[in-house]
Amino acid sequence: MSVEQALVDASVRLEAEGLNAGTSGNVSVRVDGGLLVTPSAIPPSRLTADALVRLAMDGSVVSPGVPTSEWRIHRDIYAVRPDAGAIVHTHSTYATALASLREDLPSFHYQVAKAGGPSIRCAPYATYGTQELSDNVATALMDRRACLMSNHGMLALGSDLDAALALAIEVEVLCRQFLIARAAGTPVLLSDEQMAQAADKFSRYGLPEA
Repeated sequence: MSVEQALVDASVRLEAEGLNAGTSGNVSVRVDGGLLVTPSAIPPSRLTADALVRLAMDGSVVSPGVPTSEWRIHRDIYAVRPDAGAIVHTHSTYATALASLREDLPSFHYQVAKAGGPSIRCAPYATYGTQELSDNVATALMDRRACLMSNHGMLALGSDLDAALALAIEVEVLCRQFLIARAAGTPVLLSDEQMAQAADKFSRYGLPEA
């Protein structure tokens, strides 16, 4: 499968999974010399490989089309995160609900460590498509692979598109679980040591036990 078709399929899956609706959210992959990103104002149901937009690392458009308004976030993350091969940004329900409270997702569950730390930070609000928002997201992603975006949504990165998509789905599930737990009471948080132990085990996940 071509990288273009994989990007289209990822966008379709995000809508099917309920993580995006209509033209909300965007997806990109790193390619030689730049990035390939979903276009502006085209829903997944009408998205084709030809509609994807290729950008150089300076933000200039290499192929015809109008890139997503959030292209700066994608470009800036690739510039500073060599571990990022793909980026998924969603307006998923539960992540956006928590982000609208402008709260981090705390260590209520050990799987929060999949995002790289004891919490998933919430980036401060800024108008969509601006350099300010990109800077805020980059800061929230320091030592992390996912973050919430105040009054906006969430973002996840991965070594490839499958990894970024899987993490985005995981973050949405975690946000749902946390909000349900908090509605029922006060979630008990795991310690930094317990989260570090979980993170260490995730680093060897799927490998034979030593």
